[in-house]
Amino acid sequence: MVLDYKSLSDICSYVNERIATNDINLNQYISTENMIPNKGGVTKSKKLPNGKTTKAYKKGDILISNIRPYFRKIWHATQEGGCSGDILVVRAKQGVNSRFLYYLLSSDSFFEFDNATSKGTKMPRGDKKAIMQYRIPDLPPENEQKVASILGSLDKRIILNEKINHHLVDEEEIIVADDISLGNKVSLNI
Repeated sequence: MVLDYKSLSDICSYVNERIATNDINLNQYISTENMIPNKGGVTKSKKLPNGKTTKAYKKGDILISNIRPYFRKIWHATQEGGCSGDILVVRAKQGVNSRFLYYLLSSDSFFEFDNATSKGTKMPRGDKKAIMQYRIPDLPPENEQKVASILGSLDKRIILNEKINHHLVDEEEIIVADDISLGNKVSLNI
């Protein structure tokens, strides 16, 4: 089977809508500072922007840090809000699965392309025109849905495993702290 390719611009576009800063809170404001590297999502912002308006995003949009793309900061928006001008807001076109688009844009090959086409040395920025020329597989909508569903299931399992691991670390710290406070010698049999 020969796979056809098309440009990213065929399935999405940049969003340049604005939202009043007064209409968002710290949980809804995304900047490069509160995006987590290596596709880690976002955390709560420490501050809102000073201006009256900021760039807007909607639930389902994909937010990508456009500064130092090698940090691979990306988030599939679960709410609406505002973001800094250093964030690219990408919205799937009608009929395109936004979760599928997110998985395309969070792939290592996309970030390698973004890095290779970025401009600048100290604080490289992604080239917005080049990004939209990124080549992607031309799949029928039902295949996009299947890919998004499978990868979504894997993401849910990864999140569950991270929670379990975090809980186990907490349990381990409690046990060690209890042993030390009781004066027990801690021995590791590895």
